[in-house]
Amino acid sequence: MRKALAVYLMAGRELPELAEAAVDAGADLVELGFPFSDPLADGPVIRRAAERALAEGMRTGACLEVLAETRARLPGTPLVPMTYASLLEAYGWERFAADARAAGATSLIVADLPAGERPELRRVQLVAPTSTDERVRLAAEQTDGWLYLVTLAGTTGARETLSLALAGLVERARRATRLPLYAGFGISTPEQARAAAELADGIVVGTAALVAAEGGPQKLARYVASLRSALDAVAVPA
Repeated sequence: MRKALAVYLMAGRELPELAEAAVDAGADLVELGFPFSDPLADGPVIRRAAERALAEGMRTGACLEVLAETRARLPGTPLVPMTYASLLEAYGWERFAADARAAGATSLIVADLPAGERPELRRVQLVAPTSTDERVRLAAEQTDGWLYLVTLAGTTGARETLSLALAGLVERARRATRLPLYAGFGISTPEQARAAAELADGIVVGTAALVAAEGGPQKLARYVASLRSALDAVAVPA
């Protein structure tokens, strides 16, 4: 099985076409960012993308419509909305979970909802280098399909080097679960993608993918293809 490549794109009218281009170029999973006015963990690129989406009228209902359009184009690709607790609180927790599933969501990520809270909401859990072993264990027990490893403390965005904390986090997460581990935050170049994939089972790329997407589907596809090539060069244990 190859190393997984997850690409984060902001929900907007152009997202279905962008997502299709990313998958055609080698992405295995698409995260759909639901824009939020006060995203705690997002750096300037994702914040600007969220501001543009909100100005375009992308509220929760519109984001779910875009999700459904993307699902129609990509019937076999995992699609994972990434959102915030305040949006679900306003929309209704159970209503959102049901509507997201109906629109084609494979799972959910709620960036600011810690493991242990609302355990009935099946979602991908996040852990960071600062997470305690108990928190890693709880997140691993409750996560949906895979565990999201936040490689560093701080906001999203490109970094010059891969976080040195990732290796230790992978080691602790491996003790807690046999589920796939995907590393995200601060991964932008093919070299960083390959280094992260040497440790984890896959990577998540957001900021750099959004920058590429600003140039349209073809530019995004070229960028995703460069990441795919880097990941395919990593040996996968039998």
